[in-house]
Amino acid sequence: MPTLQIFDPALCCSSGVCGQDVDAQLVQAAADVDWAKGQGASIERFNLAQQPLVFAQNEAVRAFLERSGQDALPITLLDGQIVLAGRYPSRQQLAQWTGLTTVSGGVSAGSCCGGGKCC
Repeated sequence: MPTLQIFDPALCCSSGVCGQDVDAQLVQAAADVDWAKGQGASIERFNLAQQPLVFAQNEAVRAFLERSGQDALPITLLDGQIVLAGRYPSRQQLAQWTGLTTVSGGVSAGSCCGGGKCC
């Protein structure tokens, strides 16, 4: 199975879903990554504030940051190649890149719950 790596900007905690001003995009991204991992996908997330050495040691990430700066994060790598920058991947993209099947219909608007599991 392909390996995805998501390189997050500097976040207050490993998921970025903490504190009083939680970013809705981070909540959705965390839920989508958890869903994909639950389906067997190999996905790693790295936080610039907590794991800067990982960013420095990855040639593609380091070159991206030198060109675009950390304001262009997050970036997503598929088997070491950048496939998305500036936003988090959707559940559809995660499924496509990892060979998973998504359920049609999905989650209703305004809800972060799906698959019998609530966030």
